Amino acid sequence: MTIFDFLHFTFADLLDILMVAVLIYLVFKWIRGTAAMNIFMAIMSVFILKVIVAALNMNLMNAILSTFIDVGVLALIILFQPELRHWLMKFGARYVDMTGKGRSMIDKLLGIKEKKMGGDSLDEIAEACRMMAEQKTGALIVIQRNNSLNYVIETGDDVDARISRRLIMNIFFKNSPLHDGAMIIRGDRIVAARCTLPITSRTDIPAKFGMRHRAAVGISEETDADVIVVSEETGEISFVREGRIEKIGNINELKLLLGAGENLSEDN
Repeated sequence: MTIFDFLHFTFADLLDILMVAVLIYLVFKWIRGTAAMNIFMAIMSVFILKVIVAALNMNLMNAILSTFIDVGVLALIILFQPELRHWLMKFGARYVDMTGKGRSMIDKLLGIKEKKMGGDSLDEIAEACRMMAEQKTGALIVIQRNNSLNYVIETGDDVDARISRRLIMNIFFKNSPLHDGAMIIRGDRIVAARCTLPITSRTDIPAKFGMRHRAAVGISEETDADVIVVSEETGEISFVREGRIEKIGNINELKLLLGAGENLSEDN
């Protein structure tokens, strides 16, 4: 379409404006209330100034502002690398794997067979948690679902053993060299221990929850993993999924939640 005979405005221009507007909105929504907000507003101001000087054919000033913007974007990527990684992982988990069909198709093409946890393994995990809670032995158990946890497994020590309550309790025994950190479970195997998890940056978590709970929330925000936390101070068992902490009243409740997680994984 043509407006006022001198402003040529096509459908591609409209689409371009809408896409940029959506991009700015998403970035603004993501960094709102964070330290990156001031930097983002400064870069946007410089960008608007660059558009003005470009329209006025101020070539030298345009070149200086272009260089400033390029360096600013690079600085943002370096300074906020953890936040970018966290956002991209959440984006992939929420939008790319929303139906799970794409992942299933890729797995079939690559010949990857999804590993499910059996009922015996669920019982062993639940009983181990019950006994550790009675003894007030701290524990942090991450159960992998669809999203890969290889980047977390690499931070710990390989175990690759069948799930058993005695092994779980031995790993989290306070004098064990593997007790400090998270255990990763995939299918019916304990694949790693003493793993380091990302810590959530949320400020609304009650003060009674310690670093284990914050780490559990962190990994459940980045992936679709389920996490079990046994408190060393109180002996309470907590179940964490999608950033939500749920106190476990009894072992049967824990078994139901773990079984529900397996059903969700199968549906995907």
